[in-house]
Amino acid sequence: MSNIDDIDDILADIAVDATPQETRDLQELTRCWVAERVAPELLPWPEDVVERVLERIRRQIELVEDQTGDMDPKTGFRLIIVQTELERFKFLVRSFLRARLRKIDAHPLHILNQHTDSLESSRPLLSASEHQYLTTHQSLLAAHYNSSFLSQFPAALQRLDDTTGGISMVDKPDEDAAIFARCLRDVGEVSIEGTETRIDLKRGDVWVVRWSAVRQWVELGDLEVI
Repeated sequence: MSNIDDIDDILADIAVDATPQETRDLQELTRCWVAERVAPELLPWPEDVVERVLERIRRQIELVEDQTGDMDPKTGFRLIIVQTELERFKFLVRSFLRARLRKIDAHPLHILNQHTDSLESSRPLLSASEHQYLTTHQSLLAAHYNSSFLSQFPAALQRLDDTTGGISMVDKPDEDAAIFARCLRDVGEVSIEGTETRIDLKRGDVWVVRWSAVRQWVELGDLEVI
């Protein structure tokens, strides 16, 4: 069985190498979009694939602008194809960013803390633009709360990130929410925290499982959210 799996891995690598980069980027962006819409937590910013896609969008826009008005029927037909592909990429990027912004708006302080911790790794949680949006939005929100009602409270009760008394004021996403995950590689047995359940994650399997139980393997690329 292991020999068959090795052959499958080799064939898969060959297939990936033969796939054009733009097609691989579209597939990767689609996976990121699906995962971001389904996962309860904000996922690390996929900088490489987003930069390549945005650069491709810029080149396509320039191509359309340069060739618009050309009376050659072949050029006109080619532009229709380019514009169709361009709209597909733009839709994915917009929807992907909206999904991330919804999470940032819902859990700003939690995400800001996570982003600060992620700066020590090679995969920051937020892009530079997202971080700027988050800090500006949170500053405006804190000023609004302060002028509306917080200023009337005692100083000890005015913090939005207060954790005194063992109760945190920082709202967090539901880490135990159920998600569908497909195994891209053999992971092995995984324990579900708080239960005696153990599941064997094998390549090709699809599981309905708690996000907290498989989060690390999703981030490593061993599993994908579907």
